[in-house]
Amino acid sequence: MTTEKVEVLIIGSGPAGYTAAVYAARANLKPVLYQGIQPGGQLTTTTDVENYPGYPEGVTGPEMMMDFQKQAERFGTDVRFGMITKVDFSVYPLKAVVDDEHEIEAQSVIISTGASAKWLGLPGEERLNGKGVSACAVCDGFFFRGKDLVVVGGGDTAAEEASYLSKLASKVYLLVRRDEMRASAIMQQRVERAENIEILWNTETEKILGENEVEGVRVVNNQTGEKQDIPAQGFFVAIGHKPNTDIFRDYLDMDENGYLITKADSTETNVPGVFASGDAQDHVYRQAITAAGTGCMAALEAERFLAAQEADLVEGTPTIAMK
Repeated sequence: MTTEKVEVLIIGSGPAGYTAAVYAARANLKPVLYQGIQPGGQLTTTTDVENYPGYPEGVTGPEMMMDFQKQAERFGTDVRFGMITKVDFSVYPLKAVVDDEHEIEAQSVIISTGASAKWLGLPGEERLNGKGVSACAVCDGFFFRGKDLVVVGGGDTAAEEASYLSKLASKVYLLVRRDEMRASAIMQQRVERAENIEILWNTETEKILGENEVEGVRVVNNQTGEKQDIPAQGFFVAIGHKPNTDIFRDYLDMDENGYLITKADSTETNVPGVFASGDAQDHVYRQAITAAGTGCMAALEAERFLAAQEADLVEGTPTIAMK
């Protein structure tokens, strides 16, 4: 297996990874970025983006990510297609393996692997994604003003999405598969107080209706077996996200859901030289603009870390000791 030495390795693309690359490249750190299994991240599945500054007329998700990539490459980022399949953060330099065949020794690592929305696995769910099917109310709710919408889920995410959409939509149906919600009491109260939210208990989605766009959903009561078709123009899946962090589990601190834990007001992880940005460590905001912000933070902190390492070598003091 060949081994390559780099100063900054960026794992994953999207707003966080590409922003980190822009800053790292401008600092002459010669970043190497591996795009991962979904180059450009979740935004490549989004049709229209209208809430990112600098695009007054809006932009499609794929176009926006191409702009990010071009800007990163303009300053010298080595953007590569490939996936990091293994890491070893117990040693320094930090090690990573690309596609099980190429090893990299990195002086610092920026993680921007993002998170993936959990889906129901319904027929038509993938086909109509971006055509009425969404996993982000804040991202796409604006396009459904005055429409009838369906939200699926029973936790805080679903309650928050339904509450947000109720301010834009004509009607919101919240489908809860049990006879109670898992959401916190305050979130349940917000849903119950909204006049245009109707909760359908013990209800599951059987089918999304519509060929080229969402026209409604067929639901079934899991107690009585009764089915009904609900006319709707939007279908929002709010059953959570899964951070793409499994390969870091043996080395980095993460919460019970797999989100990487960083120090307060920082992107530093528990391993020196490893920084986490974007949706891999953010389970609260999950927006392109906040991901880009943490990508910037990660690059600046990586630059300071490397400068401190260089100063230690010059002064002859010990460099970092891995646990």
